[in-house]
Amino acid sequence: MSLTIPGEHVDWRTKGLWLPGPPVPLEEFAAARHPLFGGPFTWPVMVARRSALDHNIAALAAFCQEHGLAFAPHGKTSMAPTLFQAQLDAGAWGITAATANQVLAYRTFGVPRVLLANELLDPTALRWLGGEIDRGMEFLLYADSAEGVAAISAAAGERPFRVLVELGHARGRTGCRTAGELAAVARAVADAPGTELAGVAGYEGGLPDVAAAGAYLGALRDATAELSPLLPRDVVVTAGGSAYFDQVAEKLAGDWLPGHDLTVVLRSGAYVSHDDGIYTERTPFNRVPGSLDAALEIWAQVTSVPEAGLAIVGMGKREAPYDAGLPVPLRIRKADGTTTPADGMRLTDTNDHHAYVATGDASVRPGDLICFGISHPCTAFDKWQVIPVVDDDHTVVDLIRTYF
Repeated sequence: MSLTIPGEHVDWRTKGLWLPGPPVPLEEFAAARHPLFGGPFTWPVMVARRSALDHNIAALAAFCQEHGLAFAPHGKTSMAPTLFQAQLDAGAWGITAATANQVLAYRTFGVPRVLLANELLDPTALRWLGGEIDRGMEFLLYADSAEGVAAISAAAGERPFRVLVELGHARGRTGCRTAGELAAVARAVADAPGTELAGVAGYEGGLPDVAAAGAYLGALRDATAELSPLLPRDVVVTAGGSAYFDQVAEKLAGDWLPGHDLTVVLRSGAYVSHDDGIYTERTPFNRVPGSLDAALEIWAQVTSVPEAGLAIVGMGKREAPYDAGLPVPLRIRKADGTTTPADGMRLTDTNDHHAYVATGDASVRPGDLICFGISHPCTAFDKWQVIPVVDDDHTVVDLIRTYF
Protein backbone atom coordinates (compact mmCIF):
# COMPACT_ATOMS: atom_id res chain seq x y z
CA MET A 1 0.00 0.00 0.00
CA SER A 2 1.31 3.43 -0.95
CA LEU A 3 -0.73 6.54 -0.20
CA THR A 4 0.26 8.85 -3.05
CA ILE A 5 -1.45 10.88 -5.74
CA PRO A 6 0.45 10.28 -9.02
CA GLY A 7 1.49 13.13 -11.27
CA GLU A 8 1.80 15.85 -8.63
CA HIS A 9 4.26 18.63 -9.33
CA VAL A 10 5.49 22.01 -8.11
CA ASP A 11 5.56 25.17 -10.21
CA TRP A 12 4.95 28.93 -10.09
CA ARG A 13 1.79 28.35 -8.01
CA THR A 14 3.69 26.72 -5.16
CA LYS A 15 4.04 29.16 -2.27
CA GLY A 16 7.55 29.37 -0.84
CA LEU A 17 9.22 27.90 -3.94
CA TRP A 18 10.64 30.05 -6.74
CA LEU A 19 9.94 28.17 -9.98
CA PRO A 20 9.27 30.52 -12.90
CA GLY A 21 9.98 27.74 -15.43
CA PRO A 22 8.14 24.52 -16.30
CA PRO A 23 6.53 22.27 -13.66
CA VAL A 24 8.79 19.91 -11.72
CA PRO A 25 7.50 16.53 -10.43
CA LEU A 26 7.50 16.34 -6.63
CA GLU A 27 9.81 13.33 -6.64
CA GLU A 28 12.31 15.06 -8.93
CA PHE A 29 12.36 18.21 -6.83
CA ALA A 30 12.90 16.23 -3.62
CA ALA A 31 15.63 14.10 -5.21
CA ALA A 32 17.64 17.23 -6.11
CA ARG A 33 18.45 17.78 -2.40
CA HIS A 34 18.30 21.56 -2.66
CA PRO A 35 19.69 23.64 0.21
CA LEU A 36 17.01 25.72 1.90
CA PHE A 37 19.35 28.72 1.89
CA GLY A 38 20.50 29.33 -1.66
CA GLY A 39 18.10 26.89 -3.33
CA PRO A 40 14.94 27.68 -5.33
CA PHE A 41 13.06 29.09 -2.36
CA THR A 42 11.62 32.47 -1.46
CA TRP A 43 10.47 33.92 1.82
CA PRO A 44 8.42 33.14 3.76
CA VAL A 45 8.51 29.37 3.58
CA MET A 46 7.33 26.80 6.11
CA VAL A 47 9.44 23.66 6.44
CA ALA A 48 9.19 20.49 8.50
CA ARG A 49 12.20 18.91 10.17
CA ARG A 50 12.50 15.23 9.26
CA SER A 51 14.08 14.21 12.57
CA ALA A 52 11.23 15.75 14.57
CA LEU A 53 8.50 14.16 12.46
CA ASP A 54 10.13 10.74 12.77
CA HIS A 55 10.58 11.16 16.52
CA ASN A 56 6.96 12.21 17.10
CA ILE A 57 5.46 9.41 15.01
CA ALA A 58 7.58 6.87 16.87
CA ALA A 59 6.76 8.41 20.27
CA LEU A 60 2.96 8.09 19.95
CA ALA A 61 3.23 4.65 18.39
CA ALA A 62 5.28 3.54 21.40
CA PHE A 63 2.86 5.18 23.85
CA CYS A 64 -0.10 3.37 22.30
CA GLN A 65 1.72 0.04 22.25
CA GLU A 66 2.75 0.44 25.89
CA HIS A 67 -0.83 1.14 26.98
CA GLY A 68 -2.64 -1.29 24.72
CA LEU A 69 -4.36 1.40 22.65
CA ALA A 70 -5.19 1.28 18.97
CA PHE A 71 -4.27 4.51 17.21
CA ALA A 72 -6.20 6.39 14.54
CA PRO A 73 -4.35 9.73 14.34
CA HIS A 74 -6.50 12.65 13.28
CA GLY A 75 -5.63 13.42 9.69
CA LYS A 76 -7.22 16.88 9.69
CA THR A 77 -3.99 18.20 11.20
CA SER A 78 -1.94 17.68 8.05
CA MET A 79 -4.18 16.25 5.29
CA ALA A 80 -0.93 14.82 3.94
CA PRO A 81 -0.92 11.25 2.58
CA THR A 82 2.84 10.91 3.03
CA LEU A 83 2.42 11.55 6.77
CA PHE A 84 -0.57 9.19 6.89
CA GLN A 85 1.63 6.54 5.29
CA ALA A 86 4.32 7.05 7.92
CA GLN A 87 1.73 6.81 10.71
CA LEU A 88 0.24 3.63 9.27
CA ASP A 89 3.70 2.15 8.76
CA ALA A 90 4.34 2.83 12.47
CA GLY A 91 1.31 0.71 13.37
CA ALA A 92 -1.71 3.04 13.23
CA TRP A 93 -5.06 1.19 13.21
CA GLY A 94 -6.62 3.74 10.85
CA ILE A 95 -6.86 7.48 10.19
CA THR A 96 -9.47 9.80 11.71
CA ALA A 97 -11.40 12.37 9.66
CA ALA A 98 -13.55 15.33 10.68
CA THR A 99 -15.65 15.93 7.53
CA ALA A 100 -17.14 14.04 4.63
CA ASN A 101 -14.79 15.78 2.21
CA GLN A 102 -11.84 14.50 4.23
CA VAL A 103 -13.24 10.98 4.02
CA LEU A 104 -13.47 11.38 0.23
CA ALA A 105 -9.83 12.49 0.17
CA TYR A 106 -8.76 9.57 2.36
CA ARG A 107 -10.59 7.13 0.08
CA THR A 108 -8.75 8.66 -2.87
CA PHE A 109 -5.44 8.31 -1.05
CA GLY A 110 -6.18 4.66 -0.29
CA VAL A 111 -6.44 4.83 3.52
CA PRO A 112 -7.56 1.32 4.55
CA ARG A 113 -9.71 2.22 7.59
CA VAL A 114 -11.39 5.57 8.33
CA LEU A 115 -13.04 6.78 11.51
CA LEU A 116 -15.22 9.88 10.98
CA ALA A 117 -15.15 11.56 14.38
CA ASN A 118 -18.27 13.56 13.69
CA GLU A 119 -21.97 13.38 12.98
CA LEU A 120 -22.95 13.21 9.31
CA LEU A 121 -26.49 13.91 8.07
CA ASP A 122 -25.77 14.98 4.47
CA PRO A 123 -27.64 12.49 2.24
CA THR A 124 -25.31 13.05 -0.73
CA ALA A 125 -22.21 12.08 1.24
CA LEU A 126 -24.00 9.31 3.12
CA ARG A 127 -25.27 7.65 -0.07
CA TRP A 128 -21.75 7.67 -1.50
CA LEU A 129 -20.38 6.21 1.73
CA GLY A 130 -23.04 3.50 1.70
CA GLY A 131 -21.83 2.47 -1.75
CA GLU A 132 -18.18 2.52 -0.66
CA ILE A 133 -18.99 0.35 2.37
CA ASP A 134 -20.67 -2.13 0.02
CA ARG A 135 -17.39 -2.16 -1.95
CA GLY A 136 -15.43 -3.09 1.17
CA MET A 137 -14.49 0.23 2.82
CA GLU A 138 -13.85 -0.06 6.55
CA PHE A 139 -15.62 2.94 8.06
CA LEU A 140 -17.12 4.13 11.34
CA LEU A 141 -19.05 7.32 12.11
CA TYR A 142 -20.87 9.01 15.00
CA ALA A 143 -24.49 9.60 15.94
CA ASP A 144 -25.90 11.65 18.81
CA SER A 145 -29.56 12.03 17.79
CA ALA A 146 -32.54 10.16 16.37
CA GLU A 147 -32.32 12.40 13.30
CA GLY A 148 -28.72 11.38 12.76
CA VAL A 149 -29.58 7.69 13.00
CA ALA A 150 -32.47 8.12 10.55
CA ALA A 151 -30.23 9.89 8.02
CA ILE A 152 -27.61 7.14 8.22
CA SER A 153 -30.22 4.40 7.96
CA ALA A 154 -31.83 5.96 4.88
CA ALA A 155 -28.49 5.95 3.02
CA ALA A 156 -27.41 2.41 3.85
CA GLY A 157 -26.68 -0.10 1.10
CA GLU A 158 -26.40 -3.84 1.42
CA ARG A 159 -23.86 -3.63 4.25
CA PRO A 160 -24.75 -1.66 7.40
CA PHE A 161 -23.06 1.51 8.62
CA ARG A 162 -21.04 0.86 11.78
CA VAL A 163 -22.08 3.61 14.21
CA LEU A 164 -20.47 4.90 17.37
CA VAL A 165 -22.84 6.73 19.69
CA GLU A 166 -21.19 9.87 21.02
CA LEU A 167 -21.20 11.14 24.60
CA GLY A 168 -20.46 14.84 24.95
CA HIS A 169 -20.25 17.16 27.93
CA ALA A 170 -21.81 20.43 29.06
CA ARG A 171 -20.72 23.40 26.93
CA GLY A 172 -18.90 21.03 24.61
CA ARG A 173 -19.64 20.50 20.95
CA THR A 174 -21.44 17.38 19.65
CA GLY A 175 -22.45 14.37 21.71
CA CYS A 176 -25.33 13.33 23.97
CA ARG A 177 -25.25 15.25 27.23
CA THR A 178 -26.44 12.42 29.49
CA ALA A 179 -26.04 8.67 29.72
CA GLY A 180 -29.81 8.36 29.29
CA GLU A 181 -29.74 10.26 26.01
CA LEU A 182 -26.81 8.14 24.89
CA ALA A 183 -28.75 4.94 25.64
CA ALA A 184 -31.74 6.20 23.64
CA VAL A 185 -29.56 6.87 20.58
CA ALA A 186 -27.86 3.49 21.01
CA ARG A 187 -31.26 1.75 20.99
CA ALA A 188 -32.21 3.69 17.86
CA VAL A 189 -29.04 2.50 16.14
CA ALA A 190 -29.66 -1.08 17.22
CA ASP A 191 -33.23 -0.98 15.93
CA ALA A 192 -32.78 0.91 12.65
CA PRO A 193 -32.27 -0.98 9.38
CA GLY A 194 -28.87 -0.45 7.81
CA THR A 195 -27.10 0.57 11.03
CA GLU A 196 -25.02 -1.48 13.42
CA LEU A 197 -23.99 -0.34 16.87
CA ALA A 198 -20.18 -0.54 17.01
CA GLY A 199 -19.40 1.25 20.28
CA VAL A 200 -19.08 4.61 22.01
CA ALA A 201 -17.09 7.76 21.25
CA GLY A 202 -16.13 10.96 23.03
CA TYR A 203 -13.77 13.91 22.98
CA GLU A 204 -12.14 15.46 26.06
CA GLY A 205 -9.77 17.89 24.35
CA GLY A 206 -11.89 21.00 24.91
CA LEU A 207 -11.99 20.58 28.68
CA PRO A 208 -10.02 23.03 30.83
CA ASP A 209 -7.73 20.74 32.81
CA VAL A 210 -6.59 17.21 33.59
CA ALA A 211 -9.15 16.72 36.36
CA ALA A 212 -12.07 17.65 34.11
CA ALA A 213 -10.78 15.46 31.29
CA GLY A 214 -10.31 12.52 33.64
CA ALA A 215 -13.79 12.91 35.10
CA TYR A 216 -15.37 13.04 31.65
CA LEU A 217 -13.49 9.96 30.45
CA GLY A 218 -14.57 8.12 33.59
CA ALA A 219 -18.18 9.01 32.77
CA LEU A 220 -17.62 7.76 29.21
CA ARG A 221 -16.42 4.45 30.58
CA ASP A 222 -19.39 4.16 32.96
CA ALA A 223 -21.87 5.00 30.18
CA THR A 224 -20.30 2.35 27.94
CA ALA A 225 -20.62 -0.24 30.69
CA GLU A 226 -24.32 0.63 31.08
CA LEU A 227 -24.81 -0.02 27.36
CA SER A 228 -23.17 -3.45 27.59
CA PRO A 229 -26.35 -5.45 26.79
CA LEU A 230 -26.79 -3.52 23.53
CA LEU A 231 -23.17 -3.68 22.42
CA PRO A 232 -21.72 -6.30 20.06
CA ARG A 233 -19.03 -8.75 21.05
CA ASP A 234 -16.35 -6.60 19.38
CA VAL A 235 -16.65 -3.06 20.76
CA VAL A 236 -14.84 0.14 19.80
CA VAL A 237 -14.44 2.93 22.37
CA THR A 238 -12.64 6.02 21.14
CA ALA A 239 -11.47 9.34 22.56
CA GLY A 240 -8.41 11.52 22.65
CA GLY A 241 -6.87 14.70 21.33
CA SER A 242 -3.26 15.78 21.83
CA ALA A 243 -3.71 17.41 25.23
CA TYR A 244 -4.94 14.55 27.47
CA PHE A 245 -3.97 11.27 25.83
CA ASP A 246 -2.45 10.19 29.15
CA GLN A 247 -5.93 10.38 30.65
CA VAL A 248 -7.35 8.28 27.82
CA ALA A 249 -4.79 5.61 28.68
CA GLU A 250 -5.47 5.87 32.40
CA LYS A 251 -9.27 5.79 32.21
CA LEU A 252 -10.02 3.66 29.15
CA ALA A 253 -7.14 1.25 28.53
CA GLY A 254 -7.42 -2.32 29.75
CA ASP A 255 -10.02 -5.08 29.85
CA TRP A 256 -12.89 -3.40 31.70
CA LEU A 257 -15.97 -4.49 29.70
CA PRO A 258 -16.78 -8.11 30.64
CA GLY A 259 -18.18 -10.23 27.84
CA HIS A 260 -16.76 -8.02 25.09
CA ASP A 261 -13.55 -7.75 23.11
CA LEU A 262 -12.67 -4.08 23.52
CA THR A 263 -10.63 -1.92 21.15
CA VAL A 264 -9.81 1.49 22.60
CA VAL A 265 -8.86 3.90 19.83
CA LEU A 266 -6.85 7.06 20.51
CA ARG A 267 -7.27 9.88 17.96
CA SER A 268 -4.50 12.43 18.68
CA GLY A 269 -3.46 14.43 15.61
CA ALA A 270 -1.44 17.56 16.39
CA TYR A 271 1.33 15.46 17.92
CA VAL A 272 2.70 14.63 14.46
CA SER A 273 4.43 18.00 14.17
CA HIS A 274 3.88 19.27 17.70
CA ASP A 275 4.62 23.03 18.05
CA ASP A 276 6.38 25.75 20.00
CA GLY A 277 3.19 27.07 21.58
CA ILE A 278 -0.11 25.62 22.79
CA TYR A 279 0.89 21.95 22.60
CA THR A 280 4.30 22.55 24.14
CA GLU A 281 2.30 23.80 27.13
CA ARG A 282 -0.38 21.11 27.06
CA THR A 283 1.30 17.88 25.97
CA PRO A 284 0.79 14.98 28.37
CA PHE A 285 4.53 14.37 28.10
CA ASN A 286 4.86 17.20 30.60
CA ARG A 287 3.20 14.77 33.06
CA VAL A 288 4.27 11.31 31.93
CA PRO A 289 7.54 9.97 30.45
CA GLY A 290 8.13 10.82 26.82
CA SER A 291 8.72 13.79 24.58
CA LEU A 292 7.65 15.44 21.34
CA ASP A 293 9.69 17.82 19.18
CA ALA A 294 8.43 20.87 17.32
CA ALA A 295 8.82 20.04 13.61
CA LEU A 296 7.46 23.12 11.83
CA GLU A 297 9.55 26.24 11.17
CA ILE A 298 8.61 29.32 9.19
CA TRP A 299 11.58 31.22 7.76
CA ALA A 300 10.72 34.82 6.98
CA GLN A 301 12.77 37.85 5.98
CA VAL A 302 13.11 41.15 7.77
CA THR A 303 11.89 43.71 5.23
CA SER A 304 12.11 46.88 7.31
CA VAL A 305 13.49 48.19 10.59
CA PRO A 306 11.58 51.48 10.64
CA GLU A 307 12.24 52.41 14.26
CA ALA A 308 14.28 51.33 17.24
CA GLY A 309 13.07 48.06 18.74
CA LEU A 310 10.75 47.16 15.84
CA ALA A 311 11.32 44.87 12.86
CA ILE A 312 8.75 44.25 10.14
CA VAL A 313 8.91 40.72 8.77
CA GLY A 314 7.35 39.39 5.57
CA MET A 315 5.04 36.85 7.19
CA GLY A 316 1.43 37.25 8.23
CA LYS A 317 -1.93 35.61 8.76
CA ARG A 318 -1.84 34.03 5.27
CA GLU A 319 1.35 32.16 6.15
CA ALA A 320 1.28 31.48 9.90
CA PRO A 321 -1.32 30.38 12.47
CA TYR A 322 -2.55 33.01 14.91
CA ASP A 323 -5.71 31.47 16.45
CA ALA A 324 -3.96 29.86 19.44
CA GLY A 325 -0.97 32.12 19.98
CA LEU A 326 1.35 33.98 17.64
CA PRO A 327 4.51 32.49 16.14
CA VAL A 328 7.61 32.46 18.32
CA PRO A 329 10.96 33.87 17.11
CA LEU A 330 13.61 31.18 17.53
CA ARG A 331 16.73 32.14 15.57
CA ILE A 332 18.20 34.92 13.43
CA ARG A 333 20.18 34.09 10.30
CA LYS A 334 22.46 36.81 8.97
CA ALA A 335 23.47 37.31 5.33
CA ASP A 336 26.79 35.54 5.98
CA GLY A 337 24.99 32.42 7.20
CA THR A 338 25.72 32.86 10.91
CA THR A 339 22.86 32.22 13.30
CA THR A 340 22.11 33.53 16.75
CA PRO A 341 19.26 32.80 19.18
CA ALA A 342 16.34 35.23 18.98
CA ASP A 343 16.52 35.83 22.72
CA GLY A 344 14.28 38.64 23.91
CA MET A 345 12.43 38.96 20.61
CA ARG A 346 8.64 38.75 20.53
CA LEU A 347 6.06 38.84 17.78
CA THR A 348 3.32 41.28 18.81
CA ASP A 349 0.88 41.41 15.88
CA THR A 350 0.30 40.26 12.31
CA ASN A 351 -1.43 41.62 9.22
CA ASP A 352 -2.16 39.56 6.11
CA HIS A 353 1.51 39.49 5.05
CA HIS A 354 3.39 41.42 7.74
CA ALA A 355 4.54 40.58 11.25
CA TYR A 356 5.51 43.10 13.92
CA VAL A 357 8.49 41.90 15.94
CA ALA A 358 9.68 43.62 19.10
CA THR A 359 13.41 43.06 18.82
CA GLY A 360 14.49 43.89 22.38
CA ASP A 361 18.28 44.03 22.53
CA ALA A 362 18.77 41.87 19.41
CA SER A 363 20.54 43.32 16.40
CA VAL A 364 18.30 42.82 13.37
CA ARG A 365 18.68 44.42 9.94
CA PRO A 366 16.71 44.33 6.67
CA GLY A 367 17.54 41.15 4.76
CA ASP A 368 18.09 39.00 7.84
CA LEU A 369 16.05 35.83 8.14
CA ILE A 370 14.13 34.92 11.29
CA CYS A 371 13.10 31.36 12.06
CA PHE A 372 9.71 31.18 13.81
CA GLY A 373 8.14 28.30 15.65
CA ILE A 374 4.36 28.08 15.42
CA SER A 375 1.48 27.54 17.82
CA HIS A 376 -1.29 25.12 16.71
CA PRO A 377 -0.21 22.96 13.77
CA CYS A 378 -3.79 22.34 12.58
CA THR A 379 -3.98 25.93 11.32
CA ALA A 380 -0.42 25.92 9.97
CA PHE A 381 -0.57 22.95 7.59
CA ASP A 382 -3.68 24.29 5.84
CA LYS A 383 -1.86 27.44 4.73
CA TRP A 384 0.70 25.52 2.65
CA GLN A 385 -0.01 23.16 -0.26
CA VAL A 386 3.61 22.00 -0.31
CA ILE A 387 5.94 21.87 2.70
CA PRO A 388 9.64 21.11 2.21
CA VAL A 389 11.01 18.50 4.60
CA VAL A 390 14.54 19.32 5.72
CA ASP A 391 17.27 17.41 7.48
CA ASP A 392 19.09 18.95 10.42
CA ASP A 393 21.42 20.80 8.01
CA HIS A 394 18.40 22.34 6.24
CA THR A 395 18.86 20.34 3.07
CA VAL A 396 15.48 19.53 1.52
CA VAL A 397 15.01 15.75 1.52
CA ASP A 398 11.30 15.46 0.71
CA LEU A 399 8.11 17.42 0.04
CA ILE A 400 4.84 17.08 1.94
CA ARG A 401 1.78 17.71 -0.26
CA THR A 402 -1.36 18.71 1.63
CA TYR A 403 -4.96 18.36 0.41
CA PHE A 404 -7.25 20.76 2.26
